[in-house]
Amino acid sequence: MVEITYHGTPPPTDRIIKTSGQSASPDWDVPEETPIAFVYNQRNYVVMLATPADLSDFAVGFSLTERVIDSADEISTINIHQQERGIDLRFKIRSDRIDRLDVRQQRRNMVGRAGCGVCGLENAEVFFESLPLVTDKRVSLSQTALTKAHADFDTHQPLSARTRTVHGAAWASTGGEIKLVREDVGRHNALDKLIGALASNGADFGDGFVMISSRCSYEIIEKSARVGIKAVAALSGPTAFALKKAAEANMALYCRSDDEFVETVSD
Repeated sequence: MVEITYHGTPPPTDRIIKTSGQSASPDWDVPEETPIAFVYNQRNYVVMLATPADLSDFAVGFSLTERVIDSADEISTINIHQQERGIDLRFKIRSDRIDRLDVRQQRRNMVGRAGCGVCGLENAEVFFESLPLVTDKRVSLSQTALTKAHADFDTHQPLSARTRTVHGAAWASTGGEIKLVREDVGRHNALDKLIGALASNGADFGDGFVMISSRCSYEIIEKSARVGIKAVAALSGPTAFALKKAAEANMALYCRSDDEFVETVSD
């Protein structure tokens, strides 16, 4: 069990702004983008821009999908230092993971934007590293399950309901029942938070699927494959590179098209 300690006052996740609109409700609720620093065993690794919510989930999920650790129990403590202008996530991880961290740190600069889960990487070869097979036989999701999850998705996204801006990542059973949702200004951050929450609770990543409220780009497949997720459903289309990487991992990828979900397969 990871020991998590919070310090300071949590910054707001969103705020109201005035607009020049003439409608009955001219004010907008907008999400915050907050710098969040990841510091492992006193080593500065990266600063991400993200919604300052579900921070412990973000800490665990990002550490897993970045391959800093292989399982959540390799983290002993996380101290979360919160200030209005930024947040530090200070980890104590297993000493034998530090060498691997140092190698990855050499290939990443120190700032990651909310819009890109792989920005900051200095060596293009990292994009072409082989993904692990998530299954020998690709899973098949029913149209009923996908439609059910889609119909319930919005009701699990309170920040999106207020701002109409952020992304959501949901974990659903193979029957389409949504079990958990996390939100963030960055789609990859939302997925990291979801993965972190699931990992911290010992979930079986092979028993269900991810639904993402955006297009499916490379980093969604990359992060999902790294933890063994077998299927992803996106509410928008995929990129060609995402298709290629999903095929490499033998991951099922479904995307919304008009009033149905279609399975997308790379040639």
